[in-house]
Amino acid sequence: MKMKVNNKLFQKEMNNVMEYSLGFLEGAEVGKKLFLGILGQEVVQVLKKYIDTNARMDPSLLHHVYEWYKTGSPAARLFEIQYTVSNLGLSFNSTFSQSKSIANGAKEPFYNKASIMEKGEQVIIRPKRSNVLVFDIDGKTIFTRNDVTVDNPGGSVAGKFEKVFDSFFTQYFTQSFLKASGIFDYLENPVLYKKNLRKGAKIGKAVGVQTGIRWIANAGLVEVE
Repeated sequence: MKMKVNNKLFQKEMNNVMEYSLGFLEGAEVGKKLFLGILGQEVVQVLKKYIDTNARMDPSLLHHVYEWYKTGSPAARLFEIQYTVSNLGLSFNSTFSQSKSIANGAKEPFYNKASIMEKGEQVIIRPKRSNVLVFDIDGKTIFTRNDVTVDNPGGSVAGKFEKVFDSFFTQYFTQSFLKASGIFDYLENPVLYKKNLRKGAKIGKAVGVQTGIRWIANAGLVEVE
């Protein structure tokens, strides 16, 4: 039994497969920023919910990053989270916003409430429109001409927001998020590469580049509950 092999055709297809594979890698690199942008948006939303959940579980530790008496409520957050995509990858940072609510016994919002309490900064209270400072403590009205220094206005909350923020990335993100989102499995098994391999054997690098871009960009499209 004899079988003829078209060496030219075989060699051409093998070359195309090589070019397809190289193109796939190039496309994946090009599409990486698209993927990181999509991933960044998802992570921001999941991180906010993660902080809300921790706040509701122990309000005494995170009450300072929400409006008064609304700890854990998404609508009362005094923090915002941003992400940045760069050549170094994906990075996240947080900023605090001004509180608009007024605590019981006060007449004005606490300026820089979240930032001051998170840093554990000392607060000095002075009268603005008179020589006497008036405030309530435990139901009693206090009058004084002296400045009042509050060493720890937020209680034991200094650094707690940062701690929860860090715990998300050191624990939850790597141990739960990537697996629950399906991203880990998706990246580990490039099905799209295999699906377009036959087409790549006929056309070559151009198909590989398109496939690589689509594959990596779609990796962040899995919804996380």
